Amino acid sequence: MTLFPDLITAVCGESIIGRAAEAGILSVNAHNIRDFSKDKHRRVDDTPYGGGMGMVMRPDPIVDCFRAIKAETEGMKRRVIYMSPQGALLTQKKAKEYLVYDNIVLLCGHYEGVDQRAIDAIVDEEISIGNYVLTGGELPACIFIDCVSRMLEGTLASPECYEEESISCGMLEYPQYTRPVEFEGARVPEVLQGGNHAEIAKWRYRAALEKTKRCRPDLL
Repeated sequence: MTLFPDLITAVCGESIIGRAAEAGILSVNAHNIRDFSKDKHRRVDDTPYGGGMGMVMRPDPIVDCFRAIKAETEGMKRRVIYMSPQGALLTQKKAKEYLVYDNIVLLCGHYEGVDQRAIDAIVDEEISIGNYVLTGGELPACIFIDCVSRMLEGTLASPECYEEESISCGMLEYPQYTRPVEFEGARVPEVLQGGNHAEIAKWRYRAALEKTKRCRPDLL
């Protein structure tokens, strides 16, 4: 649910998530909250009670938009999430929890936020992508979609594609190399060229551990 559906469509229609959508593995539908405005100018915001800067998104078009979505997806196991800096931090572990739902509804706020009554009426939880503030919830929603969708069966070649990545495996991922063997004096480690998979696995584990200690010791 957004005021800028084209932004969602553009981001989620590309690359791996776009191909997964084409294959029918998932479906991303950007619902324009403005379509549910009863104002002749399609306004969806108004000045805040109590004063203050900016505008606040009205509750009525948001709730009406959600009701329309609910009617289209009746019987599905659903979770409604408001993308908000006030929410719990999105982590890889938390992202996996959403795989049990058939339908996830993401509410994207804008301006000074959303009327609290809309949140109280329809939202199950608030989720943040970090301790900073953006101009709207659309980019966080796209990040959420990407993070969760890539774990759906069939989106990637196999579960190993995301289970052995940085963060997912509990550490940062080991360094990756490809051709050429030598680039500006720097060579690909010999062990990776030898074909001994046991030795390669040992090297990768040690390299991942060293990289994690250096860059993200908090993960250890």
